[in-house]
Amino acid sequence: MQTSFKSLVRHARRFAGAALVTGSLLLSGCASAADVITPISAAPQVRANVIYVYSFDATPGQVKLDSGVAQQLKAAMSGESAAQKQDRTASDTREQVADEIVRQLQSMGLRAVRMDGPVPAHETALIVEGNFQTIDEGKRRRRILIGLGAGKSEVGASVQILYKPAGGAPMPLQSFSTDANSGHMPGVAETAGVGAAAGHVATAAVTGTTLHGVSEVKGDSVAGDAKKLGDSIAKQIAAASVANGWM
Repeated sequence: MQTSFKSLVRHARRFAGAALVTGSLLLSGCASAADVITPISAAPQVRANVIYVYSFDATPGQVKLDSGVAQQLKAAMSGESAAQKQDRTASDTREQVADEIVRQLQSMGLRAVRMDGPVPAHETALIVEGNFQTIDEGKRRRRILIGLGAGKSEVGASVQILYKPAGGAPMPLQSFSTDANSGHMPGVAETAGVGAAAGHVATAAVTGTTLHGVSEVKGDSVAGDAKKLGDSIAKQIAAASVANGWM
């Protein structure tokens, strides 16, 4: 009888944890701007106490800079070379995605920690690592003037989830790839067209430019894409953890 009661308690705790994570996924899932995530390997049954998140591998050469005239003038005024900006963007994106993954997992009630060094030998842990496939600033001018996906910025990565038993070596559990981009907001051409029908072309054009200026500040950029990507990856990790009973 005592064994049966303990078993019921364990199942109740697991159900409560799954409900918490699932609720978080449902509340935040609709806001995801990343493409569909495709798992490419099955996961064995394991149990972990903590999730360690590493910053993903990226090189400055992977970064595609906005080559528009306005961005070139801005770079010239700042004194930052293209190589320096690529290096800064790669570094910032690595940190932003890792930090966002941890923040989102913690908000779902999971124990997640940023990690730069080796995982402690005594820990039973999940390890999240990956490689950036795309870091593209797109073309801001095209996003503002045309919209509907033209000139979109994009950040994409391949992700690996590993399991490290206490005193043991990491083993792969699951891999997937995903990306996030600046979306398909209408450009000034579309917003001006609405105003033109009513004879207010100038007003509509100014309104369209203002809307896009605000959207750029709020996340229509690599930094915004990095946050969306971190959110999406965290949701996939949490969903896989619930489905497989990893935590």
